[in-house]
Amino acid sequence: MSSLFGDESRRNPYSAYAQLRSPVHHDSSGLWMLLGYDEVLGALHDPATWSSRASADGGAPLDWLIFSDPPRHTALRALILRAFTPRAVAALEPRIRQLSRELLDPVIGTGEMDLCAAYSIPLPLLVIAEMIGIPVEDRGRFRGWSEVILGLSDTVSGGGPEGERAIAAFRKASAEMQTYLADLLEARRATPRDDLLSRLVAAELDGARLSPAEILAFFQLLLVAGSETTTNLISNAMLCCVEHPEQLARVREQPTLLPAAIEEVLRYRTPIQAVFRQTLCEVEVGGLAIPPGTLVLAVIGAANRDPSKFPEPDRFDIARDPNPHIAFGHGIHFCLGAALARLEARIALRDLLAGMKRFELAGAWQPRRAFHVHGPSSLPIRFDPT
Repeated sequence: MSSLFGDESRRNPYSAYAQLRSPVHHDSSGLWMLLGYDEVLGALHDPATWSSRASADGGAPLDWLIFSDPPRHTALRALILRAFTPRAVAALEPRIRQLSRELLDPVIGTGEMDLCAAYSIPLPLLVIAEMIGIPVEDRGRFRGWSEVILGLSDTVSGGGPEGERAIAAFRKASAEMQTYLADLLEARRATPRDDLLSRLVAAELDGARLSPAEILAFFQLLLVAGSETTTNLISNAMLCCVEHPEQLARVREQPTLLPAAIEEVLRYRTPIQAVFRQTLCEVEVGGLAIPPGTLVLAVIGAANRDPSKFPEPDRFDIARDPNPHIAFGHGIHFCLGAALARLEARIALRDLLAGMKRFELAGAWQPRRAFHVHGPSSLPIRFDPT
């Protein structure tokens, strides 16, 4: 496990996957991992066998949509589905373009910035904050809470005192979020708005209104899932442009390739590398029998580099066709915000490439700490403004 979850693997997990290359791997620590495309797809597709109610730290899983199974999952997902329909997402485009310009205008003329701090982190946070109905001036607090929630994932590889600190920090942040939400929820009950908070306040589940704890669970999930994937998609795309200048040149020459380039970034540097599942019965995978009640890591990042599915999987090719990656998951847990993430990435990359004639790394980039997330936490770049 140390080789897979170490600092260097957070920067480049793919060499570790190549060493483990097999449909299923049983680690010496006892952890099971699915690495093959078909095997990961099968686990994501079959909630009757592979439960999402899995916990990385051995305790009770968070009461989030992504950690629920049918029929509860079906009811929970329906509560926020309307906010992420194609029409609803398309309507956000003018506002996302405005937010993108507001972030870039102060820095694009300087010729140097930390892309993460200045742009790829705040943009998705601003978008999801407005969708939820939270004042955008609180985005700094949002980011801190997001970091604390992501810190929980380190308990699977760290454990011990570090894991205990992460859990304590999460409990403290949850209490802060609960207090923060109380006044906002009361205001929405009095005067509903066209936002997710108003929708959750008015929603019913099994004939009853959502409790404060259930609304808090939605808030925590949207806070992380609504920003983290898109942040890493934008940052990873710019990193791929630096590492593969010939592919960047193709995008500049043929802007119509941008959507396909985003799909290849999703495959090549998958933002969410892995998810946990728990077996509900004995399952045979790759000739090995996995006992019931076993915690299994479905490694999406490895599946997206499976040579049996993707020819030359370690080659970054923005015109790859077909490109059946599963970066946004599959089945009932397919990412609700996939269309929003793609839209934000298209707007961000068009604005970034239009504002920079040439760019390069201005220093070493630092990886995200959470083991299941792949992308930079800091990406210093130097560029020539247009």
